[in-house]
Amino acid sequence: ARSRKTVALWAVGLSRLTFLPLLALPTLDVEPAAKLHLFLGIVALSTVASVIGNSAWVAWMGDLVPDRIRGRFFGRRTIYLNIAGTLTSLGAAILLDRLAPIGWTGVALSALTAVAFTAGVVSVLLMRRQSEPPVASEPGVSAWQALGLALRDRRARPFLGYLFAWNAAVGISASFFAYHMLTNLHTGFLVVAAHGVGVAAVRIVSARFWGRAVDRIGAGPVVVFCSFGIAAVPLTWFFVTPDRLWPIALDAVFAAFLWSGHNIAAFDLTIGLAPRASRPFYLAAFATAGGLGFGLASMLAGQLAAFIPVHFVLAGEVWTNLHVLFLLSAVGRLAAAGLSLRLHDPGARGDVRELVRALADRTG
Repeated sequence: ARSRKTVALWAVGLSRLTFLPLLALPTLDVEPAAKLHLFLGIVALSTVASVIGNSAWVAWMGDLVPDRIRGRFFGRRTIYLNIAGTLTSLGAAILLDRLAPIGWTGVALSALTAVAFTAGVVSVLLMRRQSEPPVASEPGVSAWQALGLALRDRRARPFLGYLFAWNAAVGISASFFAYHMLTNLHTGFLVVAAHGVGVAAVRIVSARFWGRAVDRIGAGPVVVFCSFGIAAVPLTWFFVTPDRLWPIALDAVFAAFLWSGHNIAAFDLTIGLAPRASRPFYLAAFATAGGLGFGLASMLAGQLAAFIPVHFVLAGEVWTNLHVLFLLSAVGRLAAAGLSLRLHDPGARGDVRELVRALADRTG
């Protein structure tokens, strides 16, 4: 049987090592276009290695974490991740805001890259200390056959379709919110970081509730509830202007709460739908579906934004090309949320109505 741990360590380690060339990128005496191509190549290599490592890690954790506490376990993991992410993103924003006015942006980015690389190395060393349970094998089934089984599995196919559609809808806008804040709203890095801090704080507070809800009610109902709620999130940005920034706080609370539940539940469902022996191949299929949807939609969205005027007037209001993307993303998310109603959840013990009652009791 193949070791999930070994694959995860090597792939995650490679994705972290690719940060090293970025340290020298600002000092290279080449054309900006060449630097951009080199940067994109490094990011592509890091992303491929990261996807492989993440699939192996999820399979490894699926073997290690008992089903009955999986939601609570990954809920607690969400808390730790958001604490770490909040502290580092806030520190990075302060550093960039302080050094950018004196022309030291390249130095700041190189320093942040060095910190990221060091943290990546430490994470791999810590992963080495984690045990790995025996891996079940499926005799007589090759890797390609196992991947074919994942694609033909009637329980998994609706989830594959949902992941592709959902990530495509999210990809239309996800890459542009921070850019919109910096370029069109003129907020600066610190406000972007403050938004991230608010998002992380809400995720930390809500992660425990969502973890328990997934364990008690099931991942499927949580995915359905959160998907329909998240569909409205891009519309929040239609009310934000340079003189009216307070809706950003509303977005931080509303979106973070729903995304916290969605991520925990989707993660649980990913493991729950994948048989233990063939889990890496199912996870590879799930990751491919989501990655393809997000990547294709992001590229097409960038091309679409380039064709639309940066600013235009409609109904007496001034809009940007990114508002068009936000609207398309909201419509796409709503359509993908409809697909979530077809999902099969082998561990479901309740429905959306029970989840709503639990949420009402929580907030009442």
